Amino acid sequence: MGRFKWYVRAVATQVVRVTFTVEPNYAGWRLDRYLQEKIRRLSRERIQHLISSRLEAEGGRRLKPSTRVQPGLTFALLKDQEPEPETPLDFEVVHDDGALLVVDKPAGLPVHPTARYAAHTFTSVAKLRFPDRKVDPAHRLDRETSGLLACGSAPEVTRVLKRDFAHGRVAKTYLALAHGAPAEDRFVVDAPLALTGASAVRVRMHVDAAGLPSTTAFEVLERRTAPDGAPVALLACRPRTGRQHQIRAHLLHAGLPMVGDKIYGPDEHIFDRFTRREMTDDDRARLRLPRHALHAWKLELPHPVTRAAVALEAALPGDLAAFWDACERARRIA
Repeated sequence: MGRFKWYVRAVATQVVRVTFTVEPNYAGWRLDRYLQEKIRRLSRERIQHLISSRLEAEGGRRLKPSTRVQPGLTFALLKDQEPEPETPLDFEVVHDDGALLVVDKPAGLPVHPTARYAAHTFTSVAKLRFPDRKVDPAHRLDRETSGLLACGSAPEVTRVLKRDFAHGRVAKTYLALAHGAPAEDRFVVDAPLALTGASAVRVRMHVDAAGLPSTTAFEVLERRTAPDGAPVALLACRPRTGRQHQIRAHLLHAGLPMVGDKIYGPDEHIFDRFTRREMTDDDRARLRLPRHALHAWKLELPHPVTRAAVALEAALPGDLAAFWDACERARRIA
């Protein structure tokens, strides 16, 4: 799937424009299918309504759901402006040499603008913090995932970085806290992933024979017991492919759902209640953490300009470390 960018700017006190430019790999797609690919949480019926009532195209061109899109086509969806959720807006710089910028993104900070987030995103904050540079992330981290995020500081640098990620020249290692007791200290999950429509959560990936090849290597770093007696494990996760939610989906497939995961955890309907702000005390107790316990721990990559090897690391953040320490204390007491 091709990359895309959303550029968001206010056009009135109550409306924002979310602008799309069609990438080459979507040539010939129906407009409603293209937008459904980009905004997966919305139904096709909702997408078609937005096209009919909230879409503006360059030159005043009228677009229909059935319009076949071509590369370079630019249009905007108008969205009623709502107060943005509060997010942590500060981040630590782990590496900065003027070309390659790597930061430790806090959990809760979205990388790119979405329907809910515009100013409260990493790209918006980076634009203010580095006004003389074109800081652009070369890969994605989910909003709740913390850790290392590699960025180029100029378009030509970012292009090289993105190519290195796409061609597998970047080694990524994540830390995850998972429910359960792995049978082995080292194991590999090789299971294709796809969006199948088999779930009430539209963005949930499923193991499916017709899906894209997906492989993740796991290593158990330590085993402990949670304060309530449940077994938990700290795992190093090394994805060999880069599918959406790959580590989370593969852990669930292995019978080791991630601590705090509202989609791939104990009950996918928790995510629906979360989006409607209707989570229960039982939901919170079953999750054990308010966010999924995934942290981008290590990056090893060739420098986008010099090609010298760069190795970086970001320590487990405070919220996950506190949970893990509590598990240790519970184990000692037992």
